[in-house]
Amino acid sequence: MFVGTVIGSVWATQKEVGMENLKLMIIQPIDWKENESGQTVVAADRIGAGIGEKVIVSRGNPARNLFLNKQIPVDAVIVGIVDSFEVHDVSK
Repeated sequence: MFVGTVIGSVWATQKEVGMENLKLMIIQPIDWKENESGQTVVAADRIGAGIGEKVIVSRGNPARNLFLNKQIPVDAVIVGIVDSFEVHDVSK
């Protein structure tokens, strides 16, 4: 899993079977200082995240498992909208 910011959405009039009602969002991963960290990812959104929100994204098999027994070609899913987070610097 990683934390990222929703920076856009993807509109696709033709999608693979099983993806018809999935909203697709573009996520910019961020680090604990909220700096960009890595390549953008397209993630399925079933919880209603909006542009500018910080989200938790699950990838790979754990993401696909959210669709129960359906074979959906999804690699990333938004699993939470972040209200806030706190990081303590343990190096001091």
